[in-house]
Amino acid sequence: MGLNIKEDIYFTGAKLKNNNTIIRDVITNNIGHFYKDASIFITGSTGFVGKALLEKLLRSCDDIDSVYLLIRPKRGMGCEQRLKELLKNPVFNKIKETNPEVLNKIKIIEGDVSQHNLGISEIDREKLAEKLTMIFHSAATVRFNEDFKTAVVLNTLGTKRVLEFGAEIKNLQSFVHVSTAYSNADKNDVEETVYKPPFDPRSLINCIEFLPEAALKTLEKEVMGDHPNTYTFTKAMAEFIVWEYSAKLPIAIVRPSIVTAAWQEPFPGWVDNISGITGIMMEIGRGSIKSIIADEKNVMDLIPVDVVANTLVTAAWHTVAYRSNSMRVYNCTSGQINKVLWKEIGHLTQTYARQYPTKYLSWYPGFSYRTNRIVHWIYAVLLQRVPACIFDLILYCTKRKPIMYKISKKFERACKTGEFFALHEWNFHTSNIKDLVGAVDSAEDGNRFNIDIRRENGFNWDPYIKDFMLGIRQYVLKDDLSSLPKARVKLNWFYWANRFIQLSAVYFFLKLIIL
Repeated sequence: MGLNIKEDIYFTGAKLKNNNTIIRDVITNNIGHFYKDASIFITGSTGFVGKALLEKLLRSCDDIDSVYLLIRPKRGMGCEQRLKELLKNPVFNKIKETNPEVLNKIKIIEGDVSQHNLGISEIDREKLAEKLTMIFHSAATVRFNEDFKTAVVLNTLGTKRVLEFGAEIKNLQSFVHVSTAYSNADKNDVEETVYKPPFDPRSLINCIEFLPEAALKTLEKEVMGDHPNTYTFTKAMAEFIVWEYSAKLPIAIVRPSIVTAAWQEPFPGWVDNISGITGIMMEIGRGSIKSIIADEKNVMDLIPVDVVANTLVTAAWHTVAYRSNSMRVYNCTSGQINKVLWKEIGHLTQTYARQYPTKYLSWYPGFSYRTNRIVHWIYAVLLQRVPACIFDLILYCTKRKPIMYKISKKFERACKTGEFFALHEWNFHTSNIKDLVGAVDSAEDGNRFNIDIRRENGFNWDPYIKDFMLGIRQYVLKDDLSSLPKARVKLNWFYWANRFIQLSAVYFFLKLIIL
């Protein structure tokens, strides 16, 4: 019909009277076409979710014009060097094999969400205001134990700065904010809506900028309420600011739960970090974690990273193609759609750790969930710390660097910061996600953006955890399957050594009783 989709998408709905039906049909029926000639701005592209999002956009939305990445210099590396390091990640291998030219669409914008005006130069800011059509805000600190001021600056104030930047974009079609399902961890029943936070975000930001450290410590205790850590608290603050801006910007919020390895794309099991549950599963597989504080009867809400990326891509489209009178929030979770318990995940993790052992085994894989902290502490000392010290002694005697105790303590801390989430469960409402699944299914290219994790759609936890454990082995430990025969020999040796120690312990215990 001679319509310029790139220019007209923004005016679909109430503002467009003529040809509205034609344009809406084009957008609604084809997700990829929505991204035709789009200029996209992404924060947090070097993070786990950010990498998956960038890869998905470049691989599946063929006609994107350009993708601008907000990147800051870090640890002595400039922005260009950080981009080169980013593109070395295996997540981009499929693109390099099939369509490497698309990587030229990536543009660097030097900046930082912790800086005024995002640290973007005036020239770049003016250029982007004219050029951009979409924003994905993924940048955040995901450390549960981040100090209060840093968490507020990065998660709350940083979000406010990105929204201010979005308000300058002349043809902004969609803004997607990546939050977390646990932004409302202080509630058991979490609807797809923004809740009023326990403290006014703007007042909090002012306090952060002007109060001394001692006063901030007092403020932290006063305002945190029932939030378990600074991460969930500051993400709740950020959501409220996003809601305020939704009156003038086309915004959606996506709330993933615990983000884990890829289900399907670009490769089953792809994962690139040891944060949170991934690191814990890795150490269970290596045999170095023997006890975890968790209620095994609780639902463990995991969501594959490619499902998150597809949800972000389609939420931006949904915001325009299916306009709503209010901002949509998508609880990108699995607990109410395809439930799995901590007990089941623990069993599957141990099963595949033993079936596909890594050459980096430190002992025979096997652990238990416990809710009694005293019993957990005893097991942690006897079965984690003491063996780690023995291994370090062996390393020291063989003139190698002792690192096992340090690693053991690191993952103990990781387990401890996650205890709140392992002892509680939430009812995440998913009406908007279900609507999104239906909309994606009805699009002619919806099969390229799979967000449906129901069992009837082929998602099963058993093969997924198998791929997850193999992904940890391949992508995190850099241990390919060629080492499997020797690793199985090592596993067998550890099995019998473990049995010998167990039997010896029983024998000495019985001797003590008899005496």
